[in-house]
Amino acid sequence: MIRLRVLSLSIAVAASSVAQTPETPDIYAPGRAIVADLDRIVTPNGVQETFEAVLGGARQVINVRGADRGNPILIYIHGGPGAVEMPFGWAFQRPWEDFFTVVQWDQRGAGRSYPLNDPKTLAPTLTIDRYRDDTVELIDLLCKKYRKRKVFLLGHSWGSVVGLSVAAKRPDLLYAYIGMGQYIDPLASERASYTWTLEQARKDNNAPAVKELEALQPYPGDFAIEKIDGERKWAVHYGGLFYRHQNGDFYFHLARISPEYSPADRQAWDDGSAYTVKIVVPQLAAASFARLNRLDCPVFMFEGRHDEVAPSTVTAAWLDKLKAPTKATVWFENSAHMMMIEEPGRVLAALLRSVRPCANAEEKEMR
Repeated sequence: MIRLRVLSLSIAVAASSVAQTPETPDIYAPGRAIVADLDRIVTPNGVQETFEAVLGGARQVINVRGADRGNPILIYIHGGPGAVEMPFGWAFQRPWEDFFTVVQWDQRGAGRSYPLNDPKTLAPTLTIDRYRDDTVELIDLLCKKYRKRKVFLLGHSWGSVVGLSVAAKRPDLLYAYIGMGQYIDPLASERASYTWTLEQARKDNNAPAVKELEALQPYPGDFAIEKIDGERKWAVHYGGLFYRHQNGDFYFHLARISPEYSPADRQAWDDGSAYTVKIVVPQLAAASFARLNRLDCPVFMFEGRHDEVAPSTVTAAWLDKLKAPTKATVWFENSAHMMMIEEPGRVLAALLRSVRPCANAEEKEMR
């Protein structure tokens, strides 16, 4: 049976697959083989590799793909916490790889990185500052390995908390920062999401939903997992995660045929996310960038017009006041929180039109 669970502030996540034992046939293996063949990088100067690295004392898994090593690096910081993007990247990032060297990274305690470390030893290290510093170490590692000076950093959902923390501390490492479904003030976002969701339930005369949502008051309280879980159930139902979709099954099932994830890896994703959420989510009650009024690198916010998981109005208002060398909000009119899947062509166009020229401009200045 596929279990559904809400992962912190970001997205409702289906458990990675049907529970499997060593005796259960791997029915998705043929699909993974087809996707692997389709996505194989064959260009002479391309890169396609997965390796382990020690970041902040923890072993972690990094996946690097691109058609030309000469392209700038773009690091994708996944959501959750614990909601890895590596098993879904095949569905949207292949076109990106013609213009960027794309890095997917399973953060400490998440996905393929989860079984590499002792959970008891890792638990005290699961802090926002440690995730930020892991990212800085990763940037340094990748720049040395691929002979780059800087990178593009894209943070999605929970990953946007980590990514914006890096942009604030080490803007010198970045050509630009891209926030996708960006969190600025998780407390304000949760309140806005709850208000919208309850309003939809009342308009829909959905008595069970109204009863369940009203029982969560005061929301979000102390960011207890049970409260976040209860609110997300109905926010997703009313299209706050995927616009005009009542659930995200069409997306979550993509992991089953990912060439990067075996059944054991999907189980690790499930276990790691359950472990990580309990430790990290309560910390987000005190996390806020509301007073951050300056960044010393270009900043782009990719916002779904219908995002009610991390309501885009909060982010847009913050960006209006921010001082930065370059800044822009890019709106996705037919998306909620997951625009890379909902409007993949427009996301690629925005990366090429708005973001990638930042590398070209800086390299030209250096010459």
